[in-house]
Amino acid sequence: MENKNFYDVIFKRKSVRKYNLENLDDTILEEVSTFISSVKPMYEEIKTEIKIVKLENVKNLLPIRAPYYILFSSENKEGYLTNAGFMLQQIDLFLSANELGSCWVGMAQPKKEILKKLKLEFIIALAFGKPAEFVHRKNLKEFRRKSIEEIRDTNEKDELIEPARLAPSATNSQPWFFRILNNKIHAYCIKQNLIKAILLKKMNQIDMGIAICHIWIAAKKYGKDMKIITDRKGLEYSPKGYNYVISLIID
Repeated sequence: MENKNFYDVIFKRKSVRKYNLENLDDTILEEVSTFISSVKPMYEEIKTEIKIVKLENVKNLLPIRAPYYILFSSENKEGYLTNAGFMLQQIDLFLSANELGSCWVGMAQPKKEILKKLKLEFIIALAFGKPAEFVHRKNLKEFRRKSIEEIRDTNEKDELIEPARLAPSATNSQPWFFRILNNKIHAYCIKQNLIKAILLKKMNQIDMGIAICHIWIAAKKYGKDMKIITDRKGLEYSPKGYNYVISLIID
C-alpha cells in the first residue's frame, strides 16, 4: 500500500456504500494500522484513540455493511470535533488511494462490549473494505457540490479552496465558508436552524475538519506550509449566518 500525496485522490474519492464482506489480508490491515499511527492532528494537545474493529462489533442504523470500521475516540476539549474530521479524513484518502472503499458513518456505534474498552469518548466511525462498486468517481461532474463562488469571498486562494469544496460532509450539507485576507484563510461554519442543528451541529464541526484537511493537503502540493491559529479579526469578519471556526496562515 502506498502512502502518497493525496492531492489527486481528493478529485476522485467517493463515499463507497457497497462492500465485499470478505476479510482483508493481515498485511493490508497492518499497513492501514501503520498509517493510522502516522496521522497528523490539528491539535497535538488533544488525546485521541483510533481503533479498527470488525462488522460484528458495530451497530449501524444506516444500510451500509462493511467488513471493517475505524472507530475514532477523543478527549472532549475545544476543537476536538474539527480535529476528528482532520485526522480521520487523512485515513479516508489513504484508503481511497489504495483502492479500498470507505464511508463516514455518523449513525454507527460500537457495541457495548467495545464501547466499554475505549479509553476516550467515541466520536464517529469510518467504514472500509474491498468495494463492491466503483471506488472512484469518473470525473468532477459526479460531485454534487456548491459552486466555488458560494463558499468563498475572493478567488485569491482558489487552488486551496477548490479541494475544500469537494470535501464530503454530513448529508452533503457543505457547511463551510472561507474569507481570504492576504496569507490567511478564515474558516466559518453555517448556523443551522433549530431542527437541523439537532442533527448536524456535531457533524458539521467534523465536516469543517475534513475541509481543512483538504486545504492542508493542497497547501503541501503547492509547496506551502499551513499554520492553524485563532484570529480575532477572523471572528470580527464572520459572515451573517456563520460561526467562526479557525484561521489558517498559508506561507
